[in-house]
Amino acid sequence: MKDTAHREIDRVSNAIFQAIFERRLEPNTRLVESQLAKALSTSRANARQALLLLAERKLVKIVMNKGAVVAEPSEIEAQLQYEFKNKSLLQEALRHSSYVNEMADPHLRDNERLEFLGDAVLNLVVGDILMRCYPDLKEGDLSRSRAHLVNESQLAKTARSVDLGAHILLGKGEIQTQGRKKNSILADTFEALTAAIYLDGGFEAAYEIIATKFQPLIEQLDAFAPNYDYKSQLQERVQVGHGVIPDYSIVREEGPDHDKTFWVTLRVIDIKTEGSGKSKKAAEQDAARKALMLFSKDQD
Repeated sequence: MKDTAHREIDRVSNAIFQAIFERRLEPNTRLVESQLAKALSTSRANARQALLLLAERKLVKIVMNKGAVVAEPSEIEAQLQYEFKNKSLLQEALRHSSYVNEMADPHLRDNERLEFLGDAVLNLVVGDILMRCYPDLKEGDLSRSRAHLVNESQLAKTARSVDLGAHILLGKGEIQTQGRKKNSILADTFEALTAAIYLDGGFEAAYEIIATKFQPLIEQLDAFAPNYDYKSQLQERVQVGHGVIPDYSIVREEGPDHDKTFWVTLRVIDIKTEGSGKSKKAAEQDAARKALMLFSKDQD
């Protein structure tokens, strides 16, 4: 029963959040429990709990003699479900060096220092979640699993999930070259944003945001099996058994700079495979996976 009640409160709070994010509920709009309950086909008690939950996330304010009203988060804050107390930290996190270089203000700071701190915070939080989810996993597998999650490609994907690119302050040159879509810029800005949340709301606030974005990925990955790093697995097998190492070569790449697909050919012993992926490393992993399958068949 308790789980059912929690799911219903989550459903109601998510519906209200979506309305706030889509601006169907404007800032300072009064949120009346009875009206919400009727509109969302739920009880007033559930509507009240949903509003309290949204108040904890800074999306709703409880005002004396007025009740609950929609807070005034920016679009990115609404996406993150986090409202900054110090808005200057958010602005700094979104300020790319190309933008600062074009400004005449010597006091304007880009997001690179925040990026440095955010990388450390991300690694700590994701490492902690991995330790809790997989208590029997060895150090090497934990490190590889964290690297699989905290990398440019994955961080850029997470940044796109909150439409971060639309909010980054870029110089004219980066705008012209589709900087808002570049994995490197998106990943770096997400790291900076993580640090800004950490500095603004403390470790718990940063932990909650990161956990929300990465916990599902961690739970879905069966990659924590030892054979998930196909390149290392293949190299170990052929070095021990044959004294050689695999040779990888890029054969072609297609697509725009922000969305390339790479093809890699792998040769080792008498095996040749081709792999593809959105990065050179991913293509190499794909080729190594296929080679391992052929290698295993040959050993049978």
